Amino acid sequence: MLRSIYQRANALKIVIQRRSLQHTVLEAQVKHIPPRPPQVNHLSKSNDKTVGKWFLGCSGMVFVAVGLGGVTRLTESGLSMVSWKLLGEHMPRNQEEWIKEFEKYQQYPEFKLKNASITLEDFKFIYMMEYIHRMWGRAIGAFFLVPAAYFWRKGYFCARTKKVVLLLGTLIGLQGLMGWYMVKSGLEDRFDNPNDVPRVSQYRLASHLAAAFVLYALFLSNAMSKLIPSDISVSTAKRVLNIKKLSHVTKGMVFLTAISGAFVAGLDAGLVYNSFPKMGDNWIPNDILQFKPIHKNITENPTTVQFNHRILGITTVSFITALWLMSRKKLPKRANWAINAVTIMAWTQATLGVSTLLTYVPVPLATAHQSGSLILLSFAVWLSHELRLLKYIPK
Repeated sequence: MLRSIYQRANALKIVIQRRSLQHTVLEAQVKHIPPRPPQVNHLSKSNDKTVGKWFLGCSGMVFVAVGLGGVTRLTESGLSMVSWKLLGEHMPRNQEEWIKEFEKYQQYPEFKLKNASITLEDFKFIYMMEYIHRMWGRAIGAFFLVPAAYFWRKGYFCARTKKVVLLLGTLIGLQGLMGWYMVKSGLEDRFDNPNDVPRVSQYRLASHLAAAFVLYALFLSNAMSKLIPSDISVSTAKRVLNIKKLSHVTKGMVFLTAISGAFVAGLDAGLVYNSFPKMGDNWIPNDILQFKPIHKNITENPTTVQFNHRILGITTVSFITALWLMSRKKLPKRANWAINAVTIMAWTQATLGVSTLLTYVPVPLATAHQSGSLILLSFAVWLSHELRLLKYIPK
């Protein structure tokens, strides 16, 4: 019996040793298996590039729309089309249709109080300006919707991009409605005083422009996210965290200054006090608080509106210059290009603004000044994009 127990113990010992040896060999084999290289989804990257280029194209079309809107306003063409249809109004194709459109225009305040002497040929010019602006807006909708439907169906969009696309589509639709809501304010029978100048509401004009700027900035920032990933490093980020905060402030100041410019345009405030740096003989004009109650001066007194636009413009240039001085030799190459571009454009925009004022708002200069504000916003968005990864640095 003892021999039997001894044999069984030896057999169990051998089995245990074999299992231990197998486990050791298996462990060694596992350790020597080289790790798999991380899989790169080249198709996803290609899709992102395609979507980014589409976003960039949409932003370019919005940029052109803002420029066309500025020319339409400066040539006083915005109230020539007195009706609005969702799918677009067809352009008059013969003399009879042109006369019919002209007769419609004659029923509204702008013709009665301001343009009673214009000819049919004059009307054709202002009508065409407004027609081009409207049709370009509809072209933006088509350029957005058709690729969006295709990309969505083919799976080009991630969950975040889908939300962005829905937001952008909503903003495009609202922008079209806001445009007509703005025009309606100039067609309403609310100009009782013979000295009244028929024009759109400055509040609606500012809202329309603000929506266009937001739409443009969203398209551009999302295009940059897809096409040019930020290259800032952790070591750099810790040194320039305050620069990122100031870059957001300056971006907000650029936007606010541009919207104050819409009030200047809406009230023709650029035609009062055509001098710089003083307003007439004074630094602060005497009629700056002429309206009662006082708060109405901010958005309804042309003198106050121009004064505020000047102050905001000077403040914005000062912020940007301070940002440039703070960031010297502290940013990586591409971010440094961005801050240089912002600074150069800020001073260029200020020069255009002063020149427009001193020359009594000629159409070419005024158009360049309005487009310059959008270029400046573009560079500010670019700078924020280059610094965006700073939010992931531990504090």
